[in-house]
Amino acid sequence: MRNPLQEQLLKAGLVKKGKADQIAREQVKARLAKGGKAAAGDQEKVDAARLQAERAERDRALAAERNALARRQELQAQIRQIVDTHKVKRGGEIGYRFNDGAVIGTVLVDAALRAQLISGALVIARHGGGVELIPRAAAEKIYERDAAFILLDNGRTSAAATAAPDEADHFYDQDRFKVPDDLIW
Repeated sequence: MRNPLQEQLLKAGLVKKGKADQIAREQVKARLAKGGKAAAGDQEKVDAARLQAERAERDRALAAERNALARRQELQAQIRQIVDTHKVKRGGEIGYRFNDGAVIGTVLVDAALRAQLISGALVIARHGGGVELIPRAAAEKIYERDAAFILLDNGRTSAAATAAPDEADHFYDQDRFKVPDDLIW
C-alpha cells in the first residue's frame, strides 16, 4: 500500500514503479523493525537503571550518615549516664586548675580530693556545660566510648610525654627543673 504522494509521483512520471516499490518495502521494514524503537527503549531503560542506582547509592550514604549520627548520640548518652551515676561529690576551698583545650579551668576541691586527682585515682570529665570528678573505673568506660570527654587524667601517661623528645625539650630537662606535684598556682 502506497501513500498518496507516491501515487501522485508515479502518475506524474517523476518516479519509476520499481523505485517506488523499493522505497515502500524499506518503509515497511523500518516500521516493522524493532531496532529503531527498541534502541530508544533500551536507552530509556539504561537511563532509568542508572538513575535508580544513583538514588540507591545516595540513599545508602544518607542512611550511613544517619546511623553514624545516631551512634554518636547513643555514645554521648551512655557517657552522660556513666558520669551521672559515678560522679564524686565535690566541695572545698582549694582551686584545682586544669587545661580544657585553650582555657584553664578550675574546680574547687578539698585536700583529700586534690590528693586523689594528683595520684590519678580521680579523673576530671566533661559533663554538659561543666565538669565532674569521677573514679578511674568509670573513666575507663568513658575512654572506651570517647576519650574527648576526659579533660584531666593524671593516671595515664599522655602520648606527648611518651613520644621522643625533640631538641627544645632537652633544655627543660625534668631532672634539673623538678616541679612539685602539690604546687598550687
